[in-house]
Amino acid sequence: MKSNNYTHIEEFAEGQLLLINKPYNWTSFDVVGKIRNAFKPLKLKVGHAGTLDPLATGLLIICTGKMTKQIDTFQAQEKEYTGTMILGETTPSYDMETDADQKFDISHITEDEIRRACQQFIGDIQQYPPAHSAIKIDGERLYEKARRGEDVELRLRNVTISEFEITNITLPEINFRVVCSKGTYIRSLVNDFGKALDNGAYLSKLRRTRSGSYKIDDAHEVMELVTMIRELKTTLPDIE
Repeated sequence: MKSNNYTHIEEFAEGQLLLINKPYNWTSFDVVGKIRNAFKPLKLKVGHAGTLDPLATGLLIICTGKMTKQIDTFQAQEKEYTGTMILGETTPSYDMETDADQKFDISHITEDEIRRACQQFIGDIQQYPPAHSAIKIDGERLYEKARRGEDVELRLRNVTISEFEITNITLPEINFRVVCSKGTYIRSLVNDFGKALDNGAYLSKLRRTRSGSYKIDDAHEVMELVTMIRELKTTLPDIE
């Protein structure tokens, strides 16, 4: 169940772990900024553990106060996602941020082939991050270079896929569930999955459902939490 047992604003300075359902089209930094602003004029450390792309939704772990010292620990935890890919097309960003640049015939691809293709990605694998990603090279994020049309040198990353299963097939849509290690790009996994079928695929929906033992079912909506924080501040006359 969600924890609503906050009684004093000082609890957040001491350190709290907050579970947020990140909205669609918000960056992870947007969520952090919204919560940080809710605490003003208090100056409180707020950070997140594990970035979600703007077009993704789901569980975002937010740490406040002294709890921010543990962000790396929470960030390293195993993640679980559900999502949808579109088979038969690719996009430069591997998701819906950019328009399709290639199309493929999928009429010959069977459900058995789709399900078998999952198996080669389970275990310790290597993947290239998308060119449209937040990884920094020479102090600049890759997506900034990609949006200018610059070529970027992508480096292979070692990741672990514990589970990768197809939950529904209604071509061209394929629904899936993935359990993976820190640093896994689901967009890259989908792109590589398309290649494994000698075809193409891009990510159309993604939702993080779990991080470690923390689940999306226990998460607050952003504005629900912001309202709670503002109400707690009114109990301290010298805050506003």
